[in-house]
Amino acid sequence: MITADFCILPMGIDGTEIGEYVTKAVEIIDASGLTYQLTAMGTQIETDDLKTLYDLCAEVQEAIFEMGSGRVYSVLKIDDRRDRENRTLEAKIKTVQDQMDENKK
Repeated sequence: MITADFCILPMGIDGTEIGEYVTKAVEIIDASGLTYQLTAMGTQIETDDLKTLYDLCAEVQEAIFEMGSGRVYSVLKIDDRRDRENRTLEAKIKTVQDQMDENKK
């Protein structure tokens, strides 16, 4: 399972508000059918292959340009773990929560 954290920032736009751009990006990610979690600083995405992830990020980036941004800055962090099965976003969080619970004992 591949998990990724994707953040995209439009540049060359009027003002500092980017909510409409983030909304467009998340709509595209949602339409992809991939599992994702929106966070305050980016969107985490699950996929089974890198090509799907790269194609999705490219689609989002092009959409932001089409909205009138003169420059787009993207950050993509990828965790491609192949030594264990089903390392979903939820499973990763659960691992840490379980360890924290164990440390409280």
